[in-house]
Amino acid sequence: MKHMNRNLNENGNIIGRNPVIEALKSGKPLDTIYISGNGGSLGLIRRLAKEKGVVVKDVQDNKLTQLAEGGSHQGVVAVGSCAEYVTVEDILAVSQKKGTKPFIIICDEIEDPHNLGAIIRTAETAGVDGVIIPKRRSASLNATVAKTSAGAVSHVPVAKVSNLSACIDTLKDNGVWIYGTDATGNDCYSTDFTGSMALVIGSEGFGISRLIREKCDFMVKLPMYGKINSLNASVAGGIFMYEVVRQRYSG
Repeated sequence: MKHMNRNLNENGNIIGRNPVIEALKSGKPLDTIYISGNGGSLGLIRRLAKEKGVVVKDVQDNKLTQLAEGGSHQGVVAVGSCAEYVTVEDILAVSQKKGTKPFIIICDEIEDPHNLGAIIRTAETAGVDGVIIPKRRSASLNATVAKTSAGAVSHVPVAKVSNLSACIDTLKDNGVWIYGTDATGNDCYSTDFTGSMALVIGSEGFGISRLIREKCDFMVKLPMYGKINSLNASVAGGIFMYEVVRQRYSG
């Protein structure tokens, strides 16, 4: 029988108070800590997580039981990160090094890890410089994202930012135009994507948030000819990305 650390399940989740504390102290890449309760060692975990910039989510015990897959979670489970996050400046440096104009994807509250993984996979094949996600209300670089991306998370820089609006201001300060995706926008096939740009892909159910929409310089849409007027976020994102590729590299 294959031996497995009882504090680490098949998905790489770290289970129990002491193992999570040790992971935080050692600097192990952690994406999110799921916790139920306060005080004692749980309070220490909260403080250490804040110091390390690790997101903490308060959940019910049934969520912890699911994440622990039968292990004794003691009120806390940490989900490891499948790749190191970078900074927005690191992403901007990619195009500078290549001598090309920035091509960046911003995911606004994409909470389904399968969608995020699929977006990262397409971004890699389309030559995107990097992907930006918010710390809150977003899927993160967990095992599901890694599997769905088919390894692309190892090649596409991903930045996780605490304030998406401020991040967009930084991009604008660096000459990057922001293109939001929405059914009320202009047809993407008549929009010029050849300049420095970041494409915002909205959430599966609600699209781009109001605050981020107000930050966009342009809104673009895909033409729809059927009875259903929306597409899965990763499918729509892929079509937009390859329209950028077509315009930039078609001749």
